[in-house]
Amino acid sequence: MKKIITALLVCVLFSSCAFAASEFDEVWLVTADTTAKGAAGQVFAQLVQAKVKAANSGLVIDYFPNGELGGDADLIRQAQKGYIAITVCQTAPIVSFIPEMAVFDLPMVFARYDGDTIDKVLNGDSDFHKQMAAAYNKAGLHLLGFMQNATYRLATANKNLLTLTDFNGLQIRTMENKNHMDFWTAIGAEPTPLAWSELYISLQNGTVNAQENAADTCVGAHFEEVQKYLACTNHILYCNQICMNEKMYQALSPEHKAVLDKAVSEALQEMRPRLEEIDKSNKAILEKGGMTIINYDNSFFSDVLAIQGVKDLYKRIDSATNGLASTLEKSLADVAAANAPAPATPAAPAAEPAPAE
Repeated sequence: MKKIITALLVCVLFSSCAFAASEFDEVWLVTADTTAKGAAGQVFAQLVQAKVKAANSGLVIDYFPNGELGGDADLIRQAQKGYIAITVCQTAPIVSFIPEMAVFDLPMVFARYDGDTIDKVLNGDSDFHKQMAAAYNKAGLHLLGFMQNATYRLATANKNLLTLTDFNGLQIRTMENKNHMDFWTAIGAEPTPLAWSELYISLQNGTVNAQENAADTCVGAHFEEVQKYLACTNHILYCNQICMNEKMYQALSPEHKAVLDKAVSEALQEMRPRLEEIDKSNKAILEKGGMTIINYDNSFFSDVLAIQGVKDLYKRIDSATNGLASTLEKSLADVAAANAPAPATPAAPAAEPAPAE
């Protein structure tokens, strides 16, 4: 009942705002998300709101954080129908609406690349971005951008996960996501979906002996109290997307489109160092709390990607996304190659001294 009432209030609010736009030359965009107070997603949305306001163009972001207007699926559906204009969320909830978003379930696809490379692929003029934007349009949405800076979901465990064989038999709690579970199974672990509310006590009593999440989530849950190791498996990119109802976006004046696009672009770039700092500071908290941090080099990721079960998962996701997984891999490789420093030109041999006369 609460959600129904909320949705009706949003409809009334948006209708009132549309009327205000014609009478007072203002356009209000109702924006909502489920991110907790102070979380990166909320900081990002507030930054977009502030930048739009600073432009003083008559465009207004009316922001409702922390699930005030519903859960992620509710908000995506409301954005599709035009009950709200904009929503911010992580990539996983979008898959039910845009199947192509399953490319973000590709394990370790981003792990060997830096934030600049990933940003150019996700937000730049890449084949991947063009095809993903088209997928959003097909779903009635307009892709405004992806927020990331090469920070990831990590694994915590009471087992020293130094090598790939150390994952054999690891009882790890995961989200109830088939792609995620198939990945952990492929590398020898035993994935177990478990309610979030049960996880801490399950780690404490040994029902499961590992879990996976971003560093800030691990800190918030105090997993350093019940886990010994933090393994930087970098298996899933920590990424938020921001999208808007497609018809509403196209109905904006050219000036308002430019204001919104600029605000989002600038906010994405300003959030990148914050995301890196959030990741580093939370890893430091976990380490100070007694956890040992395990880092891997690219050979570890290459070994994982060479496993037949992981290859099969890539093929399945590529098929489910109409080849977009392959496009993502190629775009990442192409951008990385273009950004690679040119090989040093060998110095010319020193001239031999002229013979004495």
